[in-house]
Amino acid sequence: MGSRFLSRKKYREQKQQNGKGRSAFKKMFLRTLIALILIGTLTLGVGGYTGMAYINEAPELNPELLKYPQSSTIYDMNNKKITDVAGKEYRKIAPIDKIPEGVQNAFIAVEDVRFWEHEGIDIKRIGGAVLANVTDGFGAEGASTITQQLVKKSFLTPEKSIKRKVQEAYLAIKMENEYSKKEILEMYLNKIYFGEGAYGVATAAEVYFGKSVEELNVSEAALLAGLPQRPSGYNPFNHPELAKERRDTVISLMAKHGFITQKEKEEAQSIPVKDLLHPKKRNVTYDGFIEQVVDELEEKGISESDLYSSGLKIYTTLDPKAQQFTDKVLSTDEYISYPDKKFKAGIVLLDTQTGEIRAIGGNRNPADEDIKKGFNYATQLKRQPGSTAKPILAYGPAIEKLKWSTYKQIKDEEIEANGKTFKNWDDKFHDEVSIRTALQWSYNIPAIKAFQEVGSKDAKNFAAKLGINLENAYPAHAIGGFKNGISPLQLAGAYAAFGNEGVYNEPHTVRKVVFADGKEKSFKPKSEQAMSDYTAYMITDMLKTVVNEGTGKMANISGLPLAGKTGTTGLPENIHDEGDSDAWFSGYTTRYTAAVWTGYDKTTKDSYIKKEDDDIAKLIFKHVVSEVSKGKETPDFKKPSSVVELKIDEESGLEANKNTPEDKITTELFVKGTEPEKKPVKESSAKNEVKKEKQEQNKEDHKKENSSSDKDKEKQKEDKNVDKKKKEEEKDKKKEQKKKDKKEDKKSKEEEEKQATDSQDSEQNNEESQDTGDQTTDDEQATEETTEEDNQSTDDSAENSGEDSSSSQDGEPDASTQSSEDNGTTEKSSETN
Repeated sequence: MGSRFLSRKKYREQKQQNGKGRSAFKKMFLRTLIALILIGTLTLGVGGYTGMAYINEAPELNPELLKYPQSSTIYDMNNKKITDVAGKEYRKIAPIDKIPEGVQNAFIAVEDVRFWEHEGIDIKRIGGAVLANVTDGFGAEGASTITQQLVKKSFLTPEKSIKRKVQEAYLAIKMENEYSKKEILEMYLNKIYFGEGAYGVATAAEVYFGKSVEELNVSEAALLAGLPQRPSGYNPFNHPELAKERRDTVISLMAKHGFITQKEKEEAQSIPVKDLLHPKKRNVTYDGFIEQVVDELEEKGISESDLYSSGLKIYTTLDPKAQQFTDKVLSTDEYISYPDKKFKAGIVLLDTQTGEIRAIGGNRNPADEDIKKGFNYATQLKRQPGSTAKPILAYGPAIEKLKWSTYKQIKDEEIEANGKTFKNWDDKFHDEVSIRTALQWSYNIPAIKAFQEVGSKDAKNFAAKLGINLENAYPAHAIGGFKNGISPLQLAGAYAAFGNEGVYNEPHTVRKVVFADGKEKSFKPKSEQAMSDYTAYMITDMLKTVVNEGTGKMANISGLPLAGKTGTTGLPENIHDEGDSDAWFSGYTTRYTAAVWTGYDKTTKDSYIKKEDDDIAKLIFKHVVSEVSKGKETPDFKKPSSVVELKIDEESGLEANKNTPEDKITTELFVKGTEPEKKPVKESSAKNEVKKEKQEQNKEDHKKENSSSDKDKEKQKEDKNVDKKKKEEEKDKKKEQKKKDKKEDKKSKEEEEKQATDSQDSEQNNEESQDTGDQTTDDEQATEETTEEDNQSTDDSAENSGEDSSSSQDGEPDASTQSSEDNGTTEKSSETN
């Protein structure tokens, strides 16, 4: 395995020692000229004058910087330093003679197979890279040798530019003149970054395999050699399958270039990656958050190795207090009683307005010695989101495109879509329901119908604007049936847009980076209007109902305006009758947004979310958001002018009128211009309607009026009785007076009769005529007496008639009484309507 390696090395060393060939000046001039021509002139037309200017600006070869990486510093949201990364205190140095030839060969095979022959730059590799850069754009393919990589990591900024490439080539040639190949290789192997906080091959051997570099076999050496290109992506703890593919590629290259035999190749590739790993415990501050910083910078063109060794100042969005509390909630039982150590959780906390990540809870047990110890459940996890997808792929698109109101009625009934029959979580159907109610109780069928009505294309586009990209969108997506799943990071970003008036900000951890040369670059993403403000507000209002009255009540925080949604995914049929595979909660205030996932790495009969544990996601959210909101004003969500709030008659779906019973009224939201008509008032009850309105506006006054009316009735009754008594007294007086007058008249008549008798006795001669006259007088007297008695009877009758008339008048209902009866009639009529 080592014969070819030694012959090449000896040949190169002898060539250097003997000083054969061109003079040092001529060699440097020629190499620099070739580098300028190939890298500059042929690629982007950079002339010789410009190239020489770049060379004149190149830094000196500082031996101290060659040996040790320049520490990068990470700052929090308040620009306070939180940690240094890299630096000599993070590395274990291994001299080249302590690094086995097999390990050296592994790196040479994959990074720079002509290392022992070239003069600092590889002309053949540059030619291939130039062609790729011309056809695909600058930076499409690299041609850096180990020497160039060492120069870049030691002296230059990570940016991709012609200037940097020219300086890199110049300094690589210069380095080859000042240092031996062995020295260059030693500095390189002790400087490069391997992930997991490991710098240098000796440190990496201990971190990944728990052994010294001298003990590494071919398979282990190949795995390490494959890491520097992409430490996080090929991390064997997090991505064992990708790590195996990369390791096997390195082993194949070693065999191709004659460093190992075919048999050694097959043996090395047959060893499972899991069997190689024996991780060493580590304690990295804000580990999960820093991992996300690394990933973001890699996406922006700054490699992980550059980040850890280029003296960068990285200004992040981290809230240290929020991060510390989040870690405490996940890693202890102080706030939540977790079922077991295998139970996993991940949470991302964002600033709702900016998308800046304040905290990342990536793992419940970061210190556990297991193969998943470095896995970040907040950012790397991909699981089905359950019903948290409904606002994103069903109701959000429907409101945006179709301008549905929150009272839009959908029939909850058995449905089949794409050959599959769907049902609700409670195995029931609920007939006609509003989309508010359907979301409140997380019914599946209305969400699927909403997706179907808005259409797959619009639903897919709506989700894409919220950072959730789907190759295709199907009805199952509306209820969270994702093939590949999403992460809490993605879900938090999408929900934050609902709380930010429809504006989407990509979640991010990095605000800006200041390079070693003082150059500053901003990394703040551009804000995008993902939806109309009416869609954002109406979804938010419905999600407030979920938290206040529906499935999300466990996450409710007293005194905090909050919106959110639960989500669960069912168990496979062979696991258990009750329980979940995943349990989610995503919610937001005007200040913070958080998305939480809970579950197990793999759902089995022994590892699944039991019914009593499906609230844990809500409790994690509640504790974290409640803590970070303390002492901070959190205003309610502001209703935009594009939204109209109306009281709706539940029976008709029209705007309620004053006849609508209170228990039949619901308050709903409409896109301006789509409001329903007002329910008409019946003509026959118009008068009573007015009276009822007056009564409802001031019930207390009405009670007082009724009370006053009752007093008036009593007084009138008393007055009537008094009048009646007076009339009776007057009648009695009249009767007495008439009796007295009658007696006097009778006495007078008796006297007259006596006088008449006396006159009769004295006048004997006129007896007959006198008798006749007396008879007439008696008849007249009798007639007068009869007339008086008739008159008396008539007076009594008149008095009795007056009494009855008075009683009837007093008994007539007064205005107050009549009003009371009318109101009673009105109320009854209203109930009937």
